[in-house]
Amino acid sequence: MRYIDLHVHSNASDGTLTPTEVVTLAIEKNLAAIALSDHDTVKGVDEAIQAAKGSNLEVIPATELSCYYQGIEIHVLGLFVEHRNPEFLEALDRLEQARCQRNLDMIQLFQKDGVDITLEDLQAGNPHSIITRAHFARVLVQKGICKDKNAAFEHYLGIGCPYYLPKPQVTPEHSLSLITKAGGIPILAHPMLYHLGWNQVEELVRYLIPLGLQGIEAYHSSNYALQSDTLRSMANKYHLLVSGGSDFHGANKPDIELGTGRGGLRITEHILEQIKNRHSDHSSSCLL
Repeated sequence: MRYIDLHVHSNASDGTLTPTEVVTLAIEKNLAAIALSDHDTVKGVDEAIQAAKGSNLEVIPATELSCYYQGIEIHVLGLFVEHRNPEFLEALDRLEQARCQRNLDMIQLFQKDGVDITLEDLQAGNPHSIITRAHFARVLVQKGICKDKNAAFEHYLGIGCPYYLPKPQVTPEHSLSLITKAGGIPILAHPMLYHLGWNQVEELVRYLIPLGLQGIEAYHSSNYALQSDTLRSMANKYHLLVSGGSDFHGANKPDIELGTGRGGLRITEHILEQIKNRHSDHSSSCLL
């Protein structure tokens, strides 16, 4: 039996490996499939698909979109998106432009207080990457301002910190609509990271279902086994798909390995088959 990883990042957003390097690592680990799901972009997908040609690794076009629910930032994975869809790419470009302005405003805040951070520092030689707070954290550590990335978020970049600026307030309606119109399957990413109680998680799921939610990421590196079991039961209760992934970021999250997360993930091809069946059914209904 081979395993899959449906939540993977490259340096097209805030990972440290190129899409080609991610694919090479996945092949070394004998994974059956990965979903390259960079934040608010699909720019690494074509490179990853090309890198996987001639191997037995399937690369699934995906993205991870940020939005806000009751003031809380949540993430929605879009699996099997049409990554060359012009309208979808235009919408992602608009999200990227808003992110770019936020980053420039944060840079200005740092520089105003004498902290020499530039856009070039954040890009680290990759001008096409989607800059996130993880990039700021890396630079703060490299410049010796913070001892590690946790300290950077605790004192500089976390919510309520002096240099934190919120992302543009994208709604769940907008994010799920973008994914659905691009032919993708919307999956609620890592519900345990939102620090909600179980009743609140279920309320969130019920809120998202009429907007097009198709699944829950029940298996994730941050979950305990009991949490994954509860999320799987919740998905079954609402006839939603079960998905799972490591949330691999390379050196930016060094304790998380591709495919196995923090050591305990074992996501089987059966889960991917169920998602493919739903995707096929959805595609067929759109043609009727």
